[in-house]
Amino acid sequence: MNVTFSDISVEALRTKLSSFASERDWNKFHTPRNLLLALVGEVGELSELFQWRGDASAKPGLLDWQQIEKNELGEEIADVFLYLIRLADVCGIDLPRAFVSLYLTRLMRSRPCG
Repeated sequence: MNVTFSDISVEALRTKLSSFASERDWNKFHTPRNLLLALVGEVGELSELFQWRGDASAKPGLLDWQQIEKNELGEEIADVFLYLIRLADVCGIDLPRAFVSLYLTRLMRSRPCG
């Protein structure tokens, strides 16, 4: 099951998150450590949605899940993604560039032999 993502850029999200934090005077709290701990907390909330379900009810497409459960899952994934973007921003990491670099490195390492 493939899903088409919207064309909102990571940069647009980074800018919105940065403005959101600045408008609320949260930058003093958005240290790398604090953002990482918040990210870990969100990953825990995401994990809870799968806890005790077993692999049979967590197959690709999550066909056994109700729409309300999928909506909650989407919100938790978004929370993780937003904290990851904010962490990268505060640390001065260009997240899309880091992804491409890592992806290309792994692609070169795992090229088919022949």
